[in-house]
Amino acid sequence: MTNLTILILVPLLTAIAVLFCRNTTQIKWTSFIGSLVQLGLASAMMFSYITERAIGNTSQMLFQQRYSWYSALNIQYFIGVDGISVVMIMLTACVVVAGILISWKVETLTKEFFFLLLLLSVGAYGFFISLDLFTMFFFLEVAVIPKFLLIAIWGSGKKEYSAMKLALMLMGGSVFVLIGLLATYFATDIGNGVHTWDLLQIAHAHISLHTQMYIFPFLFVGFGVFTALFPFHTWVPDGHSSAPTAASMFLAGISMKLGGYGALRVAVYLMPEAAQQYSWLIVLLATIAIIYGSFATLMQKDLKYMNAYSSVSHCGFILLGIGMLTKTAIIGAVMQMVSHGVMTALFFGAIGMIYERTHTRQISELGGLLKTLPFIGTVYVITGLCSLGLPGLSGFVAEMTVFVGSWQRPDAFHRIATILAAASIVVTAVYILRAAGKAVMGPIVNEHFQHLKDATWNEKFASVLLIVAILAIGIAPFWLYNLIAPDAQIIMENIARGVTGN
Repeated sequence: MTNLTILILVPLLTAIAVLFCRNTTQIKWTSFIGSLVQLGLASAMMFSYITERAIGNTSQMLFQQRYSWYSALNIQYFIGVDGISVVMIMLTACVVVAGILISWKVETLTKEFFFLLLLLSVGAYGFFISLDLFTMFFFLEVAVIPKFLLIAIWGSGKKEYSAMKLALMLMGGSVFVLIGLLATYFATDIGNGVHTWDLLQIAHAHISLHTQMYIFPFLFVGFGVFTALFPFHTWVPDGHSSAPTAASMFLAGISMKLGGYGALRVAVYLMPEAAQQYSWLIVLLATIAIIYGSFATLMQKDLKYMNAYSSVSHCGFILLGIGMLTKTAIIGAVMQMVSHGVMTALFFGAIGMIYERTHTRQISELGGLLKTLPFIGTVYVITGLCSLGLPGLSGFVAEMTVFVGSWQRPDAFHRIATILAAASIVVTAVYILRAAGKAVMGPIVNEHFQHLKDATWNEKFASVLLIVAILAIGIAPFWLYNLIAPDAQIIMENIARGVTGN
């Protein structure tokens, strides 16, 4: 599968088809079949990519398509993929399938709910394949508005407040991104006063360090808001806790990865000299986020809030890997994007299944669920073990790669940051084991829990899909490493070229 536009058209056409469905059964099955087609296309695309690389295709971006969109400003529909894009597309496809299956029992405004979920996937696919900065920004915005509506309409608790806070924070981040992209556009002259949005052309144009120092903060902070950059992370706990289950899965599993991908692909890759200059600050903020997120999670009594604050900490590893600016650390950052995306989607899915049956997320009100809900309880425990970094699961591989890459920076500052980040695993183990011990194991604390029904076919399908992904990375990480490593090397070469001024 080499026509990347199909990845955008399939979810878009599925969303349109949903609008013409006459009942909830048609809506759900149309959405599910459409999501399976997305997963099939993504898998075929990954296979085609691996095949092209195996036969010696060394182009930086494969399967490129380019069409003029708005010639007056040199805006183009320019798309293509490298290994990093491929793994993010596979992550998106898996989470989309799981999110739709977990939402099988949604009865309120079902048509609108599934339409918005599918629209979110359109934005994610478009963002990950875009090589034109304006096109990338366009798809980034496509993925923002549906989040607001999903939380405000189908959410729980302080849903209006949470939806508004999320929308304002993310729109604020988008404004920073737009300012940075416009500045990049005008700072890049490809001849005769012509400017470009072309990511590949900009990467090979030399933007002065003085200009980069002004542009980089807008790009990195703007994208960083999406991936819980401290101190702009405050939308995460409220947004996740109030969102419906599938929206939480999409938010944490996909949307937060848009920020990490953008920070790496745009900010660091296009502004390599500034990235070197600001590296210490990125590492500092990432380390604070990791430690703060861990201890904040330790204080939570609500399962969803616990996972939300945990996401702040785990996304800190993404930013730490990017900030270290070593090849291994950058590979680890991308692996962490994938690992955390799968893991946290499964975590929110398991919490949603528990809440749907027990009508509580308070850890103190739960207990003994492994006896009455053996499948759901097992899923929760597996996900928790992945979160704390158990060997054999994806969390261990990703975080260990980040730590090894971070330790390659020999100075005291970076070594201390690495030690502090690694030490947070101890705190993670405490809150994961405590929550699993109280909520899932032990005696049944509520007699009404005796008659709960375990996972349905759709919930089992979604859970097994994500668990297989966790195991595939944890047991055999070489395939993921081999996809990412060549493109991490290209980023490192651009950083080195920027520093030497060549």
